[in-house]
Amino acid sequence: MPISVRRSLVAGLSASFLLAATGCGAGATTAGSAADLKSAPAAQRLDKVCPATVVVQADWEPEAEHGPIYNLVGPGYTVDTDKKRVTGPLVIGGKDTGVKIQVRAGGSAVGFQSPASEMYIDQSITLGMVTTDGAIQAAGKQPVTAVAALMKKSPQVLMWDPKTHPDWKTVADIGKSGAKVVYRDGEVFAPMLVAKGLIKKSQLDGSYDSSPSRFVADPSIAQQGFATAEPYIYEHEVAAWKKPVKFQLLSDVGYTVYPEALSVRTGALKKLSPCLKKLVPVIQQSAADFANAPDTAVALIDDIVKQYGTSWVYSKGTGQYAAKEMVRLGILGNEADGSIASFDKKRVADSLKTFGPILTKGGGKIPAGLSADDLATNAFIDTKIGMK
Repeated sequence: MPISVRRSLVAGLSASFLLAATGCGAGATTAGSAADLKSAPAAQRLDKVCPATVVVQADWEPEAEHGPIYNLVGPGYTVDTDKKRVTGPLVIGGKDTGVKIQVRAGGSAVGFQSPASEMYIDQSITLGMVTTDGAIQAAGKQPVTAVAALMKKSPQVLMWDPKTHPDWKTVADIGKSGAKVVYRDGEVFAPMLVAKGLIKKSQLDGSYDSSPSRFVADPSIAQQGFATAEPYIYEHEVAAWKKPVKFQLLSDVGYTVYPEALSVRTGALKKLSPCLKKLVPVIQQSAADFANAPDTAVALIDDIVKQYGTSWVYSKGTGQYAAKEMVRLGILGNEADGSIASFDKKRVADSLKTFGPILTKGGGKIPAGLSADDLATNAFIDTKIGMK
């Protein structure tokens, strides 16, 4: 199962472990006013080359990892609480680009279908958030090409209790210990860790159900998680834990995917190229802006989570923590060329080499000759735009 089936940890937290819950919304609502928006410069005007509404399909419920996209949603946005969508003027630097943006929630809002699948069901979707391993798996029947990296590297981690395991510093230490590694069955990083000799196959326990109860009851285990969520949630929101956890990023040990990369249907790439030439640099600038000042996007995410009123619990505190950690850990950052949202093609090729066989072994049909150039392109990247 690719990371496109993101996670439901927060949604799965039981009432006995949580201190906060979302509000409930009903019907379409509006927030703010777009009346005073000034026009963006000509280079950032999208109205003559892009769809009237740029539609983005998220891979999961609203969260700060999607911040660069939610940062594009301007004042006067409307919230569809039935379909779990937010629509507003597409703005950059507080200025109107001349089109709208609609961000559609994933997860429960689409029956937990992958973004690639949704993009082929509904071709009004302009961009979908598709992680590299998900793109590899979809390449046979639902090929997508990534045009901008939403994050530089994956926030996926293995986490542990530092009191129980003061000697653990890395995933390799977990492997040497023989402790159980609890993860969601189907995650491709698990067989990768075994293949690399970091974890023994006998250690794997695929019974993770997104609840903290197992970890709280048995802190001898290691458990999957996200650097942008679990450390904050366990310390501040899991009432039966309320202390720090330690972790290592799986991107440090070979999980080379680009998470939630903004992708188009491969067959639509040529038609969308005039739009992407102007839209992708706008997205790059939004990512850099979000890294520097995330509060507006985090507040919007907090608002729509409450209005959607699903089982997804995501506090504003978690969003603020995630935004800071993304920058601190280099999850959101520039590539070697100094630009943000670009792809290191060697990493894409490494992901294909690593995860193609794993997905094939799991029953996936990977097209012969699939290459890194099929999966991602830097054709629309402005190498001058990056985090300062």
